[in-house]
Amino acid sequence: MAFINKILQKTKHKIGEREGSSGSGGLILEKTPLPDMDSPTNPPTMPISPATSQPHSAIGTQPPAYSTMPPQKHVVPSNAPAMQSHTSVAARAASFSVGAYSGGKGGAYVSPQALYAGHSPIGYHATPQAVPSSGQPPVASPMPVPSHHPFYGQPQQQQQQPLPEVAQQPERSYEDTHVQLNEFEIFRTVGTGSFGRVRLVRHKATGIYYAMKVLKKGHVVRAKQVEHVNSERRILAECKCPFIVYMLGTCQDRTNLYFFMEYVVGGELFTYLRRYHRFPPPVAKFYAAEVLLALEYMHARNIIWRDTKPENILLDNRGHVKLTDMGFAKKVLDRTWTLCGTPDYLAPEVIQAKGYGRSVDWWALGILIFEMIAGYPPFYDEDHYRLYEKILAGRIQWPPQFDAVSRDLVSRLLTADLSRRLGNLHRGSADIKEHRWFAEVDWDRLAAREIPAPLIPPQKVAGDTSNFDKYPETPETYGDVTSEDPYADLFVEF
Repeated sequence: MAFINKILQKTKHKIGEREGSSGSGGLILEKTPLPDMDSPTNPPTMPISPATSQPHSAIGTQPPAYSTMPPQKHVVPSNAPAMQSHTSVAARAASFSVGAYSGGKGGAYVSPQALYAGHSPIGYHATPQAVPSSGQPPVASPMPVPSHHPFYGQPQQQQQQPLPEVAQQPERSYEDTHVQLNEFEIFRTVGTGSFGRVRLVRHKATGIYYAMKVLKKGHVVRAKQVEHVNSERRILAECKCPFIVYMLGTCQDRTNLYFFMEYVVGGELFTYLRRYHRFPPPVAKFYAAEVLLALEYMHARNIIWRDTKPENILLDNRGHVKLTDMGFAKKVLDRTWTLCGTPDYLAPEVIQAKGYGRSVDWWALGILIFEMIAGYPPFYDEDHYRLYEKILAGRIQWPPQFDAVSRDLVSRLLTADLSRRLGNLHRGSADIKEHRWFAEVDWDRLAAREIPAPLIPPQKVAGDTSNFDKYPETPETYGDVTSEDPYADLFVEF
């Protein structure tokens, strides 16, 4: 297939290697032992260049020592390093999974035994295993699921917290989203990527912590990502959804671009999927439903995300979803032909260069649901040529975790026929929300974030970074505006 070879050439160094707000895209920085810096109380601060000082070596002047990793970082291999589980978090997630169908709106009681009839109970701990040489997806060892959790649609006896204020703000102009670098204290790195890194920062006047994403201008230009970066800024400035990371503002100097966004303390959904290997269907359903609401919000504004994967889904301090990394998001009124995304999540119409619209996000939602329940993507293959062949063939081998209803939903999302793909029909996302798999979900309460999440990320202090990997720090100086900027005309909105 000539078009697959063409796709492979285009994607060899591009697809899946973008930086996330907290993750590292397709390349992982080699880890070295670091001191414990979970609390920002005394972390090493990074100097901001005064007008007269010379900058230290900027990120990318000497490329960081990246290890060669498969570009599908989001794949959850069974030989992933064992991570220390927080007992309370794991127990809450497990108990949520058992009682999620215990009654309430639109659904009848189903016992835990009936829920898991026909297959082993899905647990939250797995024995590390080697990745099979055959390239087949990894398999996690199941454990019994204990305890009970109130049904999601049933009112909870707890004090509800109001939605974040950012969701109620009026439309912002570009002038409203400019900040000054010297307004922030800069602390440790919480993520790295192809173009730079993400650091924890604190606003000096308010004491509020934010995530500062730093992009090296030279790297962005050489990778031909200028349009994507400018689009990311515009889209983040527009989005005020409780399920999408909020951007405070941006700025730039001669070397870097800076995004200042809300700090999402829970880290990546990928981290928890790697820890537990797979989620029980009720837990996967909770995250899928909140992602669906975020996609629905963007599609209502003619924005397609195009970068669904667990690394780009963060969990806030209450365990709710926050989509991040809008670098591939785009305003599309009809169709677009841009080749971008992560290989395992590419829809057939993207691979075949047919032109596409919102349909690709619904395909990707199907991949995400499958990966959360199974622990690996449905068309998993280490060889990208075979991966694309599998996507086009559309044949799925269903693990026992899928019952008839979940299989029906994922199958209807992962159909190559756009006239039949769920979410792409005349009723749009309503067809997905009304599918039997989501029958018991109270969408109004979910949209108000009134339904308790299955996982509550641990947080010791404000600005806690314990839910993020540790990365080697390099001496950086930010804020050089004394010398000529060769890219001044490319990023005027920053």
